[in-house]
Amino acid sequence: QLQLVESGGGLVQPGGSLRLSCAASGFTLNGYAIGWFRQAPGKPREGVSCISESGGTTFYADSVKGRFTISRNNAKNTVYLQMNSLKPEDTAAYYCAAGRFRLCHFLDDRYPYWGQGNQVTVSS
Repeated sequence: QLQLVESGGGLVQPGGSLRLSCAASGFTLNGYAIGWFRQAPGKPREGVSCISESGGTTFYADSVKGRFTISRNNAKNTVYLQMNSLKPEDTAAYYCAAGRFRLCHFLDDRYPYWGQGNQVTVSS
């Protein structure tokens, strides 16, 4: 069974950092572009960052540029989202998604595989 499992979320103070991990189970992430999405209560899901299947291309939402960094380690079958200078408005459930695209994008309905979500709360 193909699964994505996120980890690394939690409660952090404003200005703090967290690193989310997205590990694949039952398949290899080689050949898959990965997207990170988030959804806050009462708001639509939005794309945060994505990385191409080669790792050579990345995209970031304007709201996180300069603060978040996406990376992948295909040997460990894992993608990471390093989140620095966190703000209360970053509070949301974060999801990783995988799709067989050469590049990546924020069209969430095009990604067939999704993780279960991981809560990030930024609060003092």
